[in-house]
Amino acid sequence: MQDAVVTCFGDAYAGIDPELRPATRPEFGHLQSNLPLRLAGPLGLPPREIGARLVDAVDLKDLGTLELAGAGFLNLIWSPAVLGAAVSDLLTDPHLGVPTPENPKRVVVDYSSPNVAKPMHVGHLRSTVIGDALARVLAYAGHDVVRQNHLGDWGTQFGMLVEELLGEGLDDPATVADLDMTELLALYRRAKARFDDDPAFAGSARRRVVALQSGEPTTLALWQALVDASMAEFDATYSRLGVLLTDDDFDGESRYNPQLPGVVDDLRASGLLTESAGAQVVYPDGFTGRDGGPLPLIVRKADGGFGYAATDLATIRHRVDDLAVDRVVYIVDHRQSQHFEMVFAVARAAGWLPESVEVQHIGFGTVLGPDGRPFKTRSGETVTLTALLDAAEEAAAASYAGPGVVRAVANAAVKYADLSNNLARDYVFDLARMSATTGETGPYLQYAHARVCSILAQAPQQTYPSTGSGHRAIGTLSHPAEQRLALELTGFAPVVAKVADTLEPHHLTAYLYGLATALTAFYEICPVLKAEGEVRQTRLALCEATRRVLSEGLRLLGIEAPQRM
Repeated sequence: MQDAVVTCFGDAYAGIDPELRPATRPEFGHLQSNLPLRLAGPLGLPPREIGARLVDAVDLKDLGTLELAGAGFLNLIWSPAVLGAAVSDLLTDPHLGVPTPENPKRVVVDYSSPNVAKPMHVGHLRSTVIGDALARVLAYAGHDVVRQNHLGDWGTQFGMLVEELLGEGLDDPATVADLDMTELLALYRRAKARFDDDPAFAGSARRRVVALQSGEPTTLALWQALVDASMAEFDATYSRLGVLLTDDDFDGESRYNPQLPGVVDDLRASGLLTESAGAQVVYPDGFTGRDGGPLPLIVRKADGGFGYAATDLATIRHRVDDLAVDRVVYIVDHRQSQHFEMVFAVARAAGWLPESVEVQHIGFGTVLGPDGRPFKTRSGETVTLTALLDAAEEAAAASYAGPGVVRAVANAAVKYADLSNNLARDYVFDLARMSATTGETGPYLQYAHARVCSILAQAPQQTYPSTGSGHRAIGTLSHPAEQRLALELTGFAPVVAKVADTLEPHHLTAYLYGLATALTAFYEICPVLKAEGEVRQTRLALCEATRRVLSEGLRLLGIEAPQRM
């Protein structure tokens, strides 16, 4: 098309981008360009005249046909042979057309980040589900992914918790390590109530923090037991959700505690540190408060304690200096966006974060209840992740049965609903809608996968080309439904690349939904098992390619693809 523009209108238009996009409706062909409309102004010619001249000049050979439509649109229809060859290539490529990048990056994905001795809640659901999907996609796209779970395992609350344990006679670390999350939460609430109401206890708790920071053996052993008990609960939740995080991925705040004085000292030496009301702060350029004055990033509080900023700065230094990363992705509530922007700015100003390292905060919106307000229990408390998953499984059990199926469907409902939205937006947690096998839901995609598996199971003698085979499994795609399904299949590699670049998983969910609807239309119109000869082989091969793409696409979202439902 670029050559045709030069042929028709001269070298001044060499290299112009035709901007071929997937057509919005089948009657517009497979790809569509508004090039004649864009050229009308510079050329001073009617768009349809421009389009007619381009259609005459373009030589697509056997790729397909080009048509002029509407006010000046060019519609491209791929030939059945081109679509068939593309699907055959999918069947011979175990990586489904996704290329290996020329310059793969080392990427840290920081997500989940629960707090010790506290149950995970709906906010942790979003961070965990989004982070897990992005880590999977980045790894599949060929990057070296380092998963990190920045556990909240340090700070004042641990002096309070350890002091409460000792006051209750719970001084055996093995006993503490066996506490479940219900018991840990009850311990936290008792300790917090005493801390707020009893000045003597509060003083003891603060002294206990000093003991923890100095490594006093009894305090340190009980702290470690609290961490171990919490991690066991977190691991159980990750296993239930099918999330890839393991103990090896825990990267607690405690790791950075010894480095925090050095962070302050180095900021002071670089001339960035300022004292404000007794606190040590940095005023990064471009950040102002509501009064228009400079906005401080607190690194060390007036009482000598370190703020979250100090830990986050130490974490950046570790990731750049020790992990040698090229990109860091933080999956954290959007309300923390300014905090991260300021931390990144200070790290760059201090020289700890070179321009060659990309850092991104992927913020996410709030999970809302049916009333459109933040999702809460009837008593007004934050909904725990365990309670939410229990409710999802209960909803799934009303329609599904079988070992593992109920949990797989419940997880699909929750994850797809989360990932299919623009991440920054709030979304309503509606289990009835999320669990349906109709409409744009996770269970609908699972059902499409199970349906195609059922078809293939009834044709066990069918074989497909393996990697490196020159055999073409796809014959002539004569039916429009076959062609549409084949066209959808060719979109997998581009959408994986797009999500790896933009970190927006809703592009993948939308693609898989489009593929599933194309499969449904194909299934309803084109008999597979009753077909004969080359038509049967072609349609079975289309089914197998669809099964592979659906299965892999769901896996990248962290969703199981059952063979039966």
